Amino acid sequence: MIKNISNLGDAALYCDFGNEVNKSINSQVIKYFNTIKEKKFKGINNLTPSYNKLIISYDLKRTNFKEVKEYIENLNIEDVPKINSKKLVIPVCFHKTFSMDIERLEKILNLNREKILENFLNKEYFCYMTGFIAGMPFLGDLDKNMRAQRLETPRVKVPKGSVALTEQFANIYTFESPGGWNILGNTPLNVFDSTKEDKPNLINPGDIIVFKKITLDQYKNFNE
Repeated sequence: MIKNISNLGDAALYCDFGNEVNKSINSQVIKYFNTIKEKKFKGINNLTPSYNKLIISYDLKRTNFKEVKEYIENLNIEDVPKINSKKLVIPVCFHKTFSMDIERLEKILNLNREKILENFLNKEYFCYMTGFIAGMPFLGDLDKNMRAQRLETPRVKVPKGSVALTEQFANIYTFESPGGWNILGNTPLNVFDSTKEDKPNLINPGDIIVFKKITLDQYKNFNE
């Protein structure tokens, strides 16, 4: 549950669910996010969920901090239906062209390439949040023997579709962008599509993700 609600600037409030990062707490964040979004309380114009926080922005011409805070405190989310999550299989090519950091990971994790990929593929991932760049999913939780820090010097350009890991999370770069995550492979799937105005994200908070290995030929001939 929410541990604290505080001001964030002039027209937003900050809901703090604690410092831990786990599915239980994140599910609470998502429940509040979905409930507030569905009920459309007057003046609330943006919701930004994270692992264990929820930022609620509002229009000062229509409401204020006190009203929004009271609304949040009186919300009953116990009767909210279970999060409508979906399970997705994401194809990934691990050809050396895409596996930019596999040698680095072999040294850091003290595992060979085959074992790293085996561990990475034999797991279901939970989407905690999307962000940093549009639609980028933050997927947890990597086993402890698969956790590595970010690159000491981030790349200026990470290719779109790159599948990467850092600390307890895996992610997918939805656009070419700077980044310091350890890149394992690349997916031909378009994870974010701005032309789909209502549902641009393929992956949303609460979804379960499984990665599936494909060959370079399958990658090149992939048809969504």
